[in-house]
Amino acid sequence: MAEIIPLFPLGTVLFPGVVLPLHIFEPRYRALIRDLMTADTRSRQFGVCAIRQGWEVGEDAVTALYDVGCTAELRQVHPYRDGRFDVVNVGRDRFRLLEVLPSDGDVPYLRARIERLPEVTAEAPADEEAEVLAAGVREVFARCRTLLHATLRAGEDRAARDDDGHPVLPALPLPNDPSMLSYLVGSAAPLTLDDQQSLLAIDEPVSRLRRELRLLKREATMLSRLHAVPVPLAELQVVQSPN
Repeated sequence: MAEIIPLFPLGTVLFPGVVLPLHIFEPRYRALIRDLMTADTRSRQFGVCAIRQGWEVGEDAVTALYDVGCTAELRQVHPYRDGRFDVVNVGRDRFRLLEVLPSDGDVPYLRARIERLPEVTAEAPADEEAEVLAAGVREVFARCRTLLHATLRAGEDRAARDDDGHPVLPALPLPNDPSMLSYLVGSAAPLTLDDQQSLLAIDEPVSRLRRELRLLKREATMLSRLHAVPVPLAELQVVQSPN
């Protein structure tokens, strides 16, 4: 069923269950946060869509959005005296973007007509394949993290290393649920925006894990052979929107 929610275009892909911290200073998004703070707790959600073309600030700067996004639930708000906010949000539901509604005098921020996408649950024998794929994703993701860390710290002595000289990374807790695993890895892996968006758009967890495993193997090969970061460094940092 279609519904209308506030829309927050970003230069990143938000996945269900993933934390999204934002620094809010643009007037229209300050208004959005104020509106959410006064709304019913169950209504403190807005839609995040990755920007296909354009920028995330300025009037009429966004020229194209991807058609699958994720709702974000406002969890924490830290206000500043000058009207800015630091907020913490958590991804909730995937949705399909049906229509972007322009801002007006009463509502200065964008809104969108969306249709929430159902979360598909794997059933036997698909759940067995999901477990096998999930194990592969965990293994290759760990390899990518190690290779990426080695690439970024090349020539530096600050990184902790094992007896063989390989960087030692702190363990990253990963969920057991295959679907949530695919979302967390999709968000944290060194993938391009297009790659992440392609994962978000997949409805079924087995298909998502299968594609994710292919993408991770590709990036691991690039990192090991080329010793190069496969995406811009800015895309690997924690999201801090300029809005």
